Amino acid sequence: MTTKVYTGASMSLDGYISGPDETGFDKLFTWYGNGDVTVGTTHPELTFRLTGVSAAHWHRTVRETGALVVGRKLFDLTGGWGGDHPMGVPVVVVTHSVPDGWPREGAPFHFVTEGVEKAVALARELAGAQGRHVVVNAGTIARQCLEAGLVDEVGIDLVPVLLGGGTPFFPDLTGAPYELEGPVSVAEGKNVTHLRYRVRYARDV
Repeated sequence: MTTKVYTGASMSLDGYISGPDETGFDKLFTWYGNGDVTVGTTHPELTFRLTGVSAAHWHRTVRETGALVVGRKLFDLTGGWGGDHPMGVPVVVVTHSVPDGWPREGAPFHFVTEGVEKAVALARELAGAQGRHVVVNAGTIARQCLEAGLVDEVGIDLVPVLLGGGTPFFPDLTGAPYELEGPVSVAEGKNVTHLRYRVRYARDV
């Protein structure tokens, strides 16, 4: 199996994955709590209440994901998820320097200071060993991976809200336009539409 690289996020209709000054998550993540299907994570205190459609989407994502690539900003904002990501998979952190107190014994976190190419290569090894794929977080990391020709598919959980500003899915993107094929899958949840697109690079034409 070829290990693929996906990126995905909840996104507003005007293209933002967070509002100004890290706001808007209460709007973007409403769909995590508007259903009657309880979905657990590796953190017992963190559970979701999803609709049947969104639960199936979530389970598919977890089933396919073997490693994550995230930026240092997200790692710091979450406090390193307490040493264990809610999806229970290895996490590769792209950073300029390894944070104090890390790496920690038994915590599946890897720190790469040589850029996204090295980070994705390591994540491919970790995910490939499980017969799964890599997910990179949206924002700067997704943009860098797309510009490097590393992203195979883009997933969007499209939320019917207009944030009016904030962090775009692909901030400061160069080399545009990029053509996407699809959607290759569509699932209509409650106050969210789950979409996936395949990236077409010039090399594929």
